Amino acid sequence: MATHLSSSFVFATVLTCAFALGALAARDLADDKAMVARHEQWMAKYGRVYNDAAEKERRLEVFKANVAFIESINAGNNKFWLEANQFADLTDDEFRATRTGYKLPASKGQRTTAFRYANVSLDELPDSVDWRAKGAVTPIKDQGECGCCWAFSTVASMEGIVKLSTGKLISLSEQELVDCDVNGMDQGCNGGEMDDAFQFIVDNGGLTTESNYPYTAADGTCNSGKASNDAASIKGYEDVPANDESSLRKAVANQPVSVAVDGGDSHFRFYKGGVLSGACGTELDHGIAAVGYGVAADGTKYWLMKNSWGTSWGEGGYIRMERDVSDEEGLCGLAMQPSYPTA
Repeated sequence: MATHLSSSFVFATVLTCAFALGALAARDLADDKAMVARHEQWMAKYGRVYNDAAEKERRLEVFKANVAFIESINAGNNKFWLEANQFADLTDDEFRATRTGYKLPASKGQRTTAFRYANVSLDELPDSVDWRAKGAVTPIKDQGECGCCWAFSTVASMEGIVKLSTGKLISLSEQELVDCDVNGMDQGCNGGEMDDAFQFIVDNGGLTTESNYPYTAADGTCNSGKASNDAASIKGYEDVPANDESSLRKAVANQPVSVAVDGGDSHFRFYKGGVLSGACGTELDHGIAAVGYGVAADGTKYWLMKNSWGTSWGEGGYIRMERDVSDEEGLCGLAMQPSYPTA
């Protein structure tokens, strides 16, 4: 038997749906206004200025997508947290192009250098190490919009071994590497690799100080006069056996170590605090320095890493990354290509 709906019932149903849709539209409008206001506050905080309204609108959409990702991650874990930091209006490609800069050599699969810490007993290593506390780490630096993380990673580990071998902590020049180490894989703001930089320093006889050859965040012409005033030197470099966090711990227990990671991964990029853990890529594109390791209050083992994105990023410019994960490559690929200078 056919059922006939009264006109009053149909009208009431339509009216209810209209109210519901209106409420949803009002909520979406309120959310959009809140996000616009949040973007404005973020722009003021980081001094961001756009060329025109069209660019601002485009950046707002990128910002909204990044904020949605950050909030989804923060809602689902208690080991670490992310924030809408100074990179929140950049796409993944834009970020990787200007804030990373590690280039993986085609031949890097064959790592044939000696490893002087091979016979060190893991049982004899300390439970935690922090080279900052031992005066072997200079303050956090900022590479800016120049893809030369490789230079900062190289310098950080070199500053460490120079302190350990001479007793002097000297802030060395990344800009000398950017301007002068240009005849091989290393190409300034267009990327490079730490082992190549170590070899350049050996061949060059050393590096000058940061104060003598200051950083400009741009490619420049090699100033041979400044570069000739060497303040510190190394004898060579060695590779840590790949995909072996135990070997990496042996090395970091003895000196700061240069490490390549997937710094373009959004978990790493927007990191603010805690021990980064869980999902992370292994597309190595960023050079940092391992300056210690330890165990968090909840028992999570971590690596202490020095980054080159300024002090407002992460924990005052540093990141703690989970140690001894199930993947042999290490979190974000940190165990894939570590190396260190020798003195």
